[in-house]
Amino acid sequence: MAEAAAARHYRRGGARRVTASRRLAPRAARPPAPLSWQRAGSGGGGRAEAALRGMEPAGAPPQGCGPAREAEEPPGSPALPPEELQGGQPARQSPGEEALPAAAGRERGCRGAGPQGPPGRAARGRGRRAPGRRGGEEGVRAARRPRVTVDSSKAKTSLEALKISLRQLRWREFPFGRRLPCDIYWHGVSFHDNNIFSGQVNKFPGMTEMVRKITLSRAVRTMQDLFPLEYNFYPRSWILPEEFPLFVAEVRMMKDSDPSWKPTFIVKPDGGCQGDGIYLIKDPSDIRLTGSIQSRPAVVQEYICKPLLVDKLKFDIRLYVLLKSLEPLEIYIAKDGLSRFCTEPYQEPSLKNLHQVFMHLTNYSLNIHSGNFIHSDNVNTGSKRTFSSILCRLSSRGADVKKLWSDIISLVIKTIIALTPELKVYYQSDIPAGKPGPTCFQILGFDILLMKNLKPMLLEVNANPSMRIEHEQELSPGVFENVPSPVDEEVKVAVIRDTLRLVDPQKKKRKDTQCQTLEHVSEANEELLDAGAAERPESDSPRSPEPGLPSLCLKQVFPKYAKQFNYLRLVDRVAALFIRFLGVKGTTKLGPTGFRTFIRNCKLSNSNFSMASVDILYIDITRRWNSMGIDHKESGMCLQAFVEAFFCLAQKKYKSLPLHEQVASLIDFLFFILSKIGKE
Repeated sequence: MAEAAAARHYRRGGARRVTASRRLAPRAARPPAPLSWQRAGSGGGGRAEAALRGMEPAGAPPQGCGPAREAEEPPGSPALPPEELQGGQPARQSPGEEALPAAAGRERGCRGAGPQGPPGRAARGRGRRAPGRRGGEEGVRAARRPRVTVDSSKAKTSLEALKISLRQLRWREFPFGRRLPCDIYWHGVSFHDNNIFSGQVNKFPGMTEMVRKITLSRAVRTMQDLFPLEYNFYPRSWILPEEFPLFVAEVRMMKDSDPSWKPTFIVKPDGGCQGDGIYLIKDPSDIRLTGSIQSRPAVVQEYICKPLLVDKLKFDIRLYVLLKSLEPLEIYIAKDGLSRFCTEPYQEPSLKNLHQVFMHLTNYSLNIHSGNFIHSDNVNTGSKRTFSSILCRLSSRGADVKKLWSDIISLVIKTIIALTPELKVYYQSDIPAGKPGPTCFQILGFDILLMKNLKPMLLEVNANPSMRIEHEQELSPGVFENVPSPVDEEVKVAVIRDTLRLVDPQKKKRKDTQCQTLEHVSEANEELLDAGAAERPESDSPRSPEPGLPSLCLKQVFPKYAKQFNYLRLVDRVAALFIRFLGVKGTTKLGPTGFRTFIRNCKLSNSNFSMASVDILYIDITRRWNSMGIDHKESGMCLQAFVEAFFCLAQKKYKSLPLHEQVASLIDFLFFILSKIGKE
């Protein structure tokens, strides 16, 4: 009878299996190899950099941090040590930000990983409870709380990291989709799903188009026209084939003015990825114009010949940036990223080594095919390492890591400010205001190169950064096996998990519930004090809604530092005018009638600028932009063309001011006129 009762108890869930956690072997610490760098200068920079100079860096290593400490951190722990305060003391963790246990951080398929109190006896004192009973009650409440639902059917290569994140959060995954709406839809490539009417999607409409090399270059160039000193982190660029004559003329002019200048240029196909089609040239005549450029536009940029070297190798940084919202603008930066190394020692470009891609190109997808590529379980060695390990090496050699982080944060914010105006046009087209549709967020991959003087330079922005946490290993010719990559898993799982925590749709509900709980606890404490209770029971303190999870690896940088950067958002305000006069919702181009309405309502026409001149301006600018290969699905004036027309109008009205002041003055004037019309 006892055996039968025990069997029934097991079938009903009385016994549980616990999956043993998978741990990595301890990583051996190695002494740092020689590092080639120069200390960054203290001068230069615009208003934003000066304001950020004293800012607390995201993930700056504490003093004395070396590679050995980084290697000794247990798997699943936060990627960086606690951030420093101004006085040099490590920041304390807030309540509920407990370190993630190694088993919980690395375990796959773990059930019930949360801490659970031991079954204690009932306390004899008045107002006290046994911790086991309270833990059981909390477990029951957590089980009754509806779990966040995630549709992962289109996650593609990010699926494995997403699954681990969902297990750590204890959310509910639907790998084959769901008939009922989900809270979150995780897409692997882009936002092209008209059947989603609610919830959140991890892609913005138009993001893939916006970060293509030509579109990004145009957006940054517009900001360089307005604020040349603030946007000097992007290499000088020309768009091919339309700007090829301009490229030849400017290079010739610069060589004539400085005969010692011997530049190198890098040609990047517009739609290329993973290093496809990229090559280096020493002279404009070396560009392969026959066929490929005509059918496949490209960007040619001045090549950065003096990069920072580590172990005599060139490397770049992949940083993960979360664009949580467009309106209001919310930006988060991951405290750790990846450093991707070339596999041949670096030499400055010459006619003999221009073709050596393993020396000049940092793309992981290229260097993995090199015989010198090193897969490593150590974050300090190998061909792919954590960015925090590079920061530790720089810090140990006296580099100003806080300034470096402030420069990187400034670069990221300024780049997103350049991209958001057109993103808003795409957003209102795919998800018009007042109609059912999802809200969006997106993880972006910023590729950044550090110069020898530690100045960060933006290489490109990726709308779909790789979130794979394994690599292919060739067992025999043509036979491959997927092998886990600890460095990738350490960084990428944290980014996905904490992105989900930030967009958690039930967070507000939990906050409201927590506030009610705090009120009840306060009332209970008053009763205990009235009864003469000596102290408040520790078990009655409110617990974190996310027990067992580490503090967020994503640091908010906007709107946290909005005051330092809001003056740069001029094009954003121009885009607001553009959207206002589009007329028909769901379109991305302004017709001639809409442009005339804009001019008339804003009182911009006069005896010196007639409506006939308005029509000529519209036709000339629109025709030129349409000839550049801009989207021909709709006829009319795109946002970039409208911005150019707006700059022309500002220059006509405010002739004696610098361009950014002309544009700012015209914007203020137009919003004042439109506000008066609205009041009438």
